[in-house]
Amino acid sequence: MLFAYFIKNHSYIGKFPFATLADYSRQKEKIMPLEMNREVFITCAVTGSGATQDKSPHVPRSPKQIAESAILAAKSGAAVVHCHVRDPKTGAPSRDPGMFREVTDRIRDAEVDVVLNLTAGMGGDMVFGDVETPLPPVAGTDMAGATERVAHVAECRPEICTLDCGTMNFAEADYVMTNTPGTLTAMGRMMTELGVKPEIEAFDTGHLWYAKQLVSDGVLEANALVQLCMGVPWGAPDDLNTLMAMVNNIPDGWTFSAFGLGRHQMPMVAASVLAGGNVRVGLEDNLMLDRGVLAQNYQLVDRAVSLIENLGARVIGPAEVREKLGLVKRAPVGK
Repeated sequence: MLFAYFIKNHSYIGKFPFATLADYSRQKEKIMPLEMNREVFITCAVTGSGATQDKSPHVPRSPKQIAESAILAAKSGAAVVHCHVRDPKTGAPSRDPGMFREVTDRIRDAEVDVVLNLTAGMGGDMVFGDVETPLPPVAGTDMAGATERVAHVAECRPEICTLDCGTMNFAEADYVMTNTPGTLTAMGRMMTELGVKPEIEAFDTGHLWYAKQLVSDGVLEANALVQLCMGVPWGAPDDLNTLMAMVNNIPDGWTFSAFGLGRHQMPMVAASVLAGGNVRVGLEDNLMLDRGVLAQNYQLVDRAVSLIENLGARVIGPAEVREKLGLVKRAPVGK
């Protein structure tokens, strides 16, 4: 009766998609399955490309430092390591294929097994001039073609590489993270043909919408992998309602992980596990272990492991991740 009264008195007849409250409840259960993940994998985002290199001495710069930090994170329980590279002297982000190759070789030659995830997000950076003269673009702009953006992936053959699935205003006033549909289609096809699994980086719900289109178009395989990037200005905020809106836009059969920034990193670990997902931690997203205490990557992984296990879940390793995601471990070209 309450349902009928609501419909009658709000002029929703013919607009509300459910005939009865029972229909609505069944549909709600279908689209909002809050089922905890009991088999969780951890990704460690080792260094990133943000301007954090001078904010903590623990942010690795050289390929050797990045690889060593990744290896320690793997020993602490990270099944996946997500790697950018930086100029060893300045710490500035880089797309140098030689540095990606060195990081890859060092990690693969280590005694610890780990799934390698390389960024392909570099090369889509547009920095406009001031608001009165936005063109030409100014210092900091780094725009590369699809093939160039994937060149190090073709060379190094990681199991996973990232695909930032949309364009958005990204924190700074005049910087735009640029990923057009045409570029994403081209990069996605290259990754799929290389046998490297794209990790869809979703910074907002529209990015998930386009990711589903890429699967529908046959660009990406149906068992897609998604990273929910929460709290990055100006994408999806890192509140629980928004997280669940993102989760509810992920199709059945896809695997997702999520991360939060700064002090929200560990709360997002718990939230993602409870929502059915996996987790990401690391210095790319958060520099602090506690208030006033700078973290190292392995310490953030240690804390995530403890949190996951205290929730009653199990942290799985790289072999189980490969089986779960259908990954193939390959040597780099030329080895």
